[in-house]
Amino acid sequence: MRAILVDDEPDGIRALKKMLELHCPQVSIEATCSSADTARQQIMDISPDVIFLDIQMPGKSGLELIRELPAKNFEVIFVTAHNEYMLQALQYSAADYLLKPVDEDRLMEAVHRVEKRLEAEKKEERTEALLHNLSNTGKPSEMRLCLPTLKGFIVLKLEDIIYCEAERSYTIFHLEGKKTVTVSRPLIDYDNLLRDTTFLRIHKSFLVNLLHVKEYQKGEGGVVILTDNTEIEVSRRKKDEFLMKIKESFRY
Repeated sequence: MRAILVDDEPDGIRALKKMLELHCPQVSIEATCSSADTARQQIMDISPDVIFLDIQMPGKSGLELIRELPAKNFEVIFVTAHNEYMLQALQYSAADYLLKPVDEDRLMEAVHRVEKRLEAEKKEERTEALLHNLSNTGKPSEMRLCLPTLKGFIVLKLEDIIYCEAERSYTIFHLEGKKTVTVSRPLIDYDNLLRDTTFLRIHKSFLVNLLHVKEYQKGEGGVVILTDNTEIEVSRRKKDEFLMKIKESFRY
């Protein structure tokens, strides 16, 4: 796996290079760059498989570098200091990122995931989804959600998701047009990720897009009927939160 490391801090480059050499022998470091401009030329010349890219750099950021590259036929592992909105955009996009200081276990996991993704296609499509999400940081409802699948990944608009269903350690996404996508991640991961959007966990097994609630029937917890006519029970402990969020989202 041919790699380029991009970081304006020499200590950061040295540390990452040493960790890769020790723990990720499948990675061949072809170049190291201290600025986005030098990295751009190296990327064009080398055509790497993966770029370890610092996001915050003086002059031109790592994200600006990605935006201006004409072809995006590579994987990116972002290296960043903590930023809530930035991390949210990366998570929505199923992008790999490493928080400084870099943890060796997280590094090995990220490299392993990139190895698997290199076998898939549509790298540019996921990169475009990432750039879309980064331009909408702070507006989670307008982001695109990348879901990993056995064949690669699928990019979804949140409004196209009707509800998510827990199936052991998997999550089944029920979409408009009676389509489904099954992802090998638990429902709680998406409950946490979609918390600031129109989604609400109304039952331990169901995360519902409130935009697709067609009817609510009163009861101990009640029942919601969705736009695809699916009926889902609202748990008693979620009833008040559900009604409050409906009231906040819609006038009635």
